[in-house]
Amino acid sequence: MAHIVVMGAGLGGSIMAYELKDQVGADHKITVVTKDPKYHFVPSNPWVAVNWRKRNDIEIDLAPILAKKNIDFITVPVEELQPDQNRLKLSDGQVIDYDHLVIATGPELAFDEIEGLGPEGFTQSVCHVEHAVDAGKAFEEFCKDPGPIVVGAVQGASCFGPAYEFMFILETELRRRKIRDQVPITYVTSEPYVGHLGLDGVGNTKGLLEAEMRDKHIKWMTSSKIKSVEDGVMHVETFGDDGESRGETDAPFKYSMVLPAFRGIKPLMNIEGLTNPRGFVIVDEHQRNPKYKNIFSIGVCIAIPPIGPTPVPVGVPKTGFMIESMVTATAHNLGQVLKGEEPTHKATWNAFCLADFGDSGVAFVAQPQIPPRNVNWASQGKWVHMAKVGFEKYFMGKIKSGESERFYENWALKALGIDKLKEDRTDD
Repeated sequence: MAHIVVMGAGLGGSIMAYELKDQVGADHKITVVTKDPKYHFVPSNPWVAVNWRKRNDIEIDLAPILAKKNIDFITVPVEELQPDQNRLKLSDGQVIDYDHLVIATGPELAFDEIEGLGPEGFTQSVCHVEHAVDAGKAFEEFCKDPGPIVVGAVQGASCFGPAYEFMFILETELRRRKIRDQVPITYVTSEPYVGHLGLDGVGNTKGLLEAEMRDKHIKWMTSSKIKSVEDGVMHVETFGDDGESRGETDAPFKYSMVLPAFRGIKPLMNIEGLTNPRGFVIVDEHQRNPKYKNIFSIGVCIAIPPIGPTPVPVGVPKTGFMIESMVTATAHNLGQVLKGEEPTHKATWNAFCLADFGDSGVAFVAQPQIPPRNVNWASQGKWVHMAKVGFEKYFMGKIKSGESERFYENWALKALGIDKLKEDRTDD
């Protein structure tokens, strides 16, 4: 009997455990190790930050679900990974030996790389539910004495969708409270153009988002580096297409939410052959580390090079659909390895995104996520908001059920009628 450890229980880790159980059954032991006993539906964090959702609306207690599936569940942070010994050391002194490891930790949030950034500084975050709860409290205080808002994503960031979502959701809520006229909004981003998204755009995301921002009277600053943040002012340097500085600007704010850059978590840092200098896990086309053949990795914690050069560094997002395809490929590959076979399954890395704007939104499909693409589609409308609400309920219902169904693919295929993804199924 082999012991498979899944490190992390977020979007990737939770469904990884489900799919592994379906693949290996009772013949092998599965253990999930994570620092948080609750699953949180991260795509709903922007709603939490304007108090459209409460924390307990988007969290699920994983312990009883995993127990029903006979999956061991340890809620203690990993302090050290020792890949040469096939061992994890936990913060409480426990030592977990494994035969195979799947790293699904997500990233560490690099707020400290910019002075004054983040919840411990002067800006809010929607990266974690606790941050979103605090952002919601700060927003209520802001509404008592409104002023300028700055929303954006820093140099090196790779997750831009939530910044756009939160900005438009804020704008919707300000209109509902009838104080929008008192709030200038500016979007500050490292992207070379609005709608780049770390993907060099999808369909007409540039035109769609620029038009929406003009319609909502939102100004923007692209190819921008946030140098530092003080209480009430953000120091921003903007660059031209040639990479030359166009000077610095002070952006005043009374409320700000800015997404940070990501890096690997501390237990993964500086392990030669396992991670790159940023601490992201190096994987081959089968999600397996080239040096440590018994380690696989999925999700935001894997290393993906940028799509191309930009005046300011821009990362590549790992979207939910993309992560789901990594999970399915990894589960099948581990099933093969346990039978003494070589892995053959590859993630499709498609992107399907519903970006909610509070009362409308933009949806896009990129197949594959990294261009050139076979499908490059984007659309907007009020239906996107309703679809995002429906997907939240659908996804959380499936997590509660412990099913290993492909949430993103089935939602795109069944709910939205998008049939262009069928040809890329990984288990055909």
